[in-house]
Amino acid sequence: MLVNEIFLSIQGEGKEIGLPTVFIRLTGCNLRCKWCDTGYAFDEGEEMSIEDVVKNTDMHGIKRACITGGEPLLQKEVRALTDALLSKGYDIVLETNGSLPINGIDERVLISMDWKTPSSGEENKMLESNMRYLAEKDQLKFVIADEKDYEYAKEFLKSHRILCEPVFQPLGGTNLKWLAERVINDRIDVRVLPQLHKIIWGDERGV
Repeated sequence: MLVNEIFLSIQGEGKEIGLPTVFIRLTGCNLRCKWCDTGYAFDEGEEMSIEDVVKNTDMHGIKRACITGGEPLLQKEVRALTDALLSKGYDIVLETNGSLPINGIDERVLISMDWKTPSSGEENKMLESNMRYLAEKDQLKFVIADEKDYEYAKEFLKSHRILCEPVFQPLGGTNLKWLAERVINDRIDVRVLPQLHKIIWGDERGV
């Protein structure tokens, strides 16, 4: 596998927010979101065997892993990696951008799938068929930059049957007030969350 970095931090997003987690960031992405904050993962990386990835992950002493990117599903070995981690008792979150098929991932893995909003410039790249594979345990994340994104996400939720929990996350991760007030006023049943790691460490890499 081509691995960008492996590090221990806290989960900054979604319903596992705040939990100590080992992040396995894989190299490569098929999208170029306008506001991407991990562009360094597009090309930078080191070839590692699945065994070495697991050994490196084990060194951190936490049985919780988040496989992220880039876009991890670009690497065909990712399913073998989840199997290897599951066999060692890990709880796993797999973060994916929503443009590649998520079927075939072990049902024990929590899938955190983005649905790109207009501010990303990639909203037309989403794979609609993925919606049928999201289970109740999973989460569907919308990054909200402005009113246009908010209305887009709100209408998406109205027009789709979603089993898992939707998450609205403000662009930049910290400007929550306007988004929270809109959700309250419109009575939308979503979870509004910041990017906790950005509140703590800003844009510092590897935390």
